[in-house]
Amino acid sequence: MTLEWPQAPPSECPLNQCIRLLAGAWTAHVLWYLRDDERCFTELQTDIRGISAKMLTNRLRKLERNGIVERFSRATSPPTVWYALTPAGRELCTALIHVVEVAQRLCPAREAANAATAISRPL
Repeated sequence: MTLEWPQAPPSECPLNQCIRLLAGAWTAHVLWYLRDDERCFTELQTDIRGISAKMLTNRLRKLERNGIVERFSRATSPPTVWYALTPAGRELCTALIHVVEVAQRLCPAREAANAATAISRPL
């Protein structure tokens, strides 16, 4: 007996596309700090501890190419570069916020299970 699939799977899985947008070191952090308002480059670099200017530039450029972040300049002295989430970026950030909420609920349960396992293990 041969099983037939009702339809062919999509050539590119939407879940894989979404995960690819979030992939990479610091990407989720950049989205997190842009979730409420636009930020200038130096604010992002200050808020995301441990990220180098080069890495932040790379992440922002990737997010801009993917239509998640928009970049704009302000005529200040010296000129400043600002970033904000696009509508697609805000939608992606909404999903990221839900992931954080689930993680906050799961972490205490996971920590309790790990502690219980550690206690029950013989030395």
